[in-house]
Amino acid sequence: MMDWTDRNCRSFHRVLSARARLYSEMVTTGAVLHGDRERLLGFSGAEHPVALQLGGSDPAALAASARIGADFGYDEINLNVGCPSDRVQEGRFGACLMREPALVGDCVAAMKAAVSVPVTVKCRIGVDDQDPEAALDALVAAVTAAGVDGLVVHARKAWLKGLSPKENRDVPPLDYGRVARLKAGRPDLPIALNGGVADVAQALGLLDGVDGVMVGRAAYADPAILLDVDPLIFGQPAPAADPFAAIDLFAPTIAEGLEAGLRLHAFTRHMLGLFNGRPGARAFRRHLATAGVAADAGLATLHEAVGKVSREWQFAPPAAGEAA
Repeated sequence: MMDWTDRNCRSFHRVLSARARLYSEMVTTGAVLHGDRERLLGFSGAEHPVALQLGGSDPAALAASARIGADFGYDEINLNVGCPSDRVQEGRFGACLMREPALVGDCVAAMKAAVSVPVTVKCRIGVDDQDPEAALDALVAAVTAAGVDGLVVHARKAWLKGLSPKENRDVPPLDYGRVARLKAGRPDLPIALNGGVADVAQALGLLDGVDGVMVGRAAYADPAILLDVDPLIFGQPAPAADPFAAIDLFAPTIAEGLEAGLRLHAFTRHMLGLFNGRPGARAFRRHLATAGVAADAGLATLHEAVGKVSREWQFAPPAAGEAA
């Protein structure tokens, strides 16, 4: 979710669910150690619980970066061992580390020694021609020995040669059963499942076999699905009654950002899919993509866009057996 789940995105998602754990975009150790930390790592206290996801393969650099993240106040530090892009392969981090479980274990051990907050790993079930049974077991054995506090497992292999990062999100087949078998064999290790989850109703069904479910692209493309998290998963009302109320709740955060010199687009680019399926949704997106990117665009521009969406529409859930 690099360049997607920045602090403005996370603040917006928080008004849709008070209980979901939010994850930062992946930040490399080099950026943490040498970059603008406030820009890269800063976040609002309203975002809690929020995890910092790191990319790297040097135990000392990861330990130092984890310590910095913990000092910023993150509730969890997560090591990415799942991203398949060429950029991360060149830097020897992400999914290519599935081939080096001992090194990943060393990284986790160093991070655990540096911080008191939970240290977790996000991984694939394997890469390229690896056997998912052996590859995932080897990685889990190494990080468990290092004291890892939990795993997020993207339930498909990554093909590092021959497929683009975009193709890697869809082409390798999902294998939820492999993650369920891992959980059955490691009942004391918290394990969350990731990959291909379209909505909260599907996530709820998957919780029978794992401890948690991570939703990435679906929540970004159709953020209104997060309004179902608190009532369906936690039995509590959502912070906002509907997407319109969510805009109202988020407006003070936008106003504060505009006052600090940010442009409206820094916030609205994360909410383009909020009204998907409603009459007027296309006009909403078009207005934000044109007027919303102007230097002088403000809350009035957002309200103009919202005014193009019908408030009368009622969502009809798919019938049993239909795709959500």
